[in-house]
Amino acid sequence: MDDPGLRALLEHLPVSWWEADEQGHVKERGGGAFADLPTAQRFLDRARQELSAQGDALQDGHPVVRFDGRTFNVRRPQDGSRGWTRGFAMEAGAQPAGGRPYAAFADFAGFAPAAAFLRDRDGRYLWANHAYAHLYGTTPERVVGSRIEDFDTPSDAAQFRALDQEILSRGKPVRHHLRYHRSDGSTGQAAGHRFPVQEDGRTCVAGIYVDITDHVRATSQRQEAEENLRALRDYSGLPCALLSVGGRIEQAGTAAAELFRTRLSDLVGRRAHTLLAATPDLRPLRRAWEGLITRRIRRAETSAVLLDTEGRQRRAQLHLSTVSGPVGRVAHVWAVVTDQSIAHEAHPPLTAAQIRILSLLAGGSTNGEIATSLKLSRQAVDYHLSRLRDLLGAETRPALVARAYVLGILAPRAWPPRPAATRDPLGSR
Repeated sequence: MDDPGLRALLEHLPVSWWEADEQGHVKERGGGAFADLPTAQRFLDRARQELSAQGDALQDGHPVVRFDGRTFNVRRPQDGSRGWTRGFAMEAGAQPAGGRPYAAFADFAGFAPAAAFLRDRDGRYLWANHAYAHLYGTTPERVVGSRIEDFDTPSDAAQFRALDQEILSRGKPVRHHLRYHRSDGSTGQAAGHRFPVQEDGRTCVAGIYVDITDHVRATSQRQEAEENLRALRDYSGLPCALLSVGGRIEQAGTAAAELFRTRLSDLVGRRAHTLLAATPDLRPLRRAWEGLITRRIRRAETSAVLLDTEGRQRRAQLHLSTVSGPVGRVAHVWAVVTDQSIAHEAHPPLTAAQIRILSLLAGGSTNGEIATSLKLSRQAVDYHLSRLRDLLGAETRPALVARAYVLGILAPRAWPPRPAATRDPLGSR
């Protein structure tokens, strides 16, 4: 085939020509029937085998070779060449203007992201799309003509053949969810349909599948994370709740329901602000909330006075953290009570001077040192201490300090002592 123009013309036709050595190894090839040299070599091997078996039986005067579900009329030049070292094959019934076998299925699934294939009842591939070939790290041309066992492990091949036979015997499409071994040795999962199709008067098996390995792994990881979070929420003993950006309780743990002395079903759905006592120190909590839902901060620590269903109060240390939603927006806020005072009846709010006196008292200051620090007279300090004893129900200085801590007036785990509500909630980002 020395004419360049003729070579170029044949590249667009359903024909194949070849030149091979005496051992049948293709040295040169052309035409548009086969996409690559390995396929052309397999065709020549099949032709030599079939023609030897049928004794050059003729159809319309030319030997006939069936290859990969296609039929070819084959001829060789009358120049004395032997062993089919040179030859020419034309696909019977092919459409030169781009026709191809299994066109209906191929047009639908040829470049689909789902893996699709067509096999005969012997497990031989008649067609495969690019996505299917990619699963095995090869090309569709290399898949066509091979058998299931050429790509899959024996256990997988047995499974796939059994599924094929199920389709052929039932004659109905079936949805499958199956496991298989990938080319790298890892285990994959796929979901899809396998169904019977009629091609050239014979029943074959077609399939189209989506690899769901990553989806299943992500779903499993999400379920595991949700189970861990549910265990933490329900069994850690920490009162916690998941709030919407509008401040409504969407989830809560049993410890939270116990904290507010209510049923869990009654707690979920409530507006969080209805569980807060109207104290003057709510401003830091509001600042923290605005910073969280506007994404200026991701977490905050603050305190608030909580109000249970019996009207009793307790000061609680709160840890607030955001949960991101679509497009990076804040979807929820987790609120966890990390420390809490004992529940008590509401007492009159303390003045700033009284809270400061309690802080200095807890630090060991004498009445004189307190007076000097606050620039008050000794009589004023004595008056405030007397009022504090009445308000908190404590007769001695140690009892005042103890009551200040258990009522949440003074911050726990802080030295020197300081009021519980003075910590900047935006200090932790």
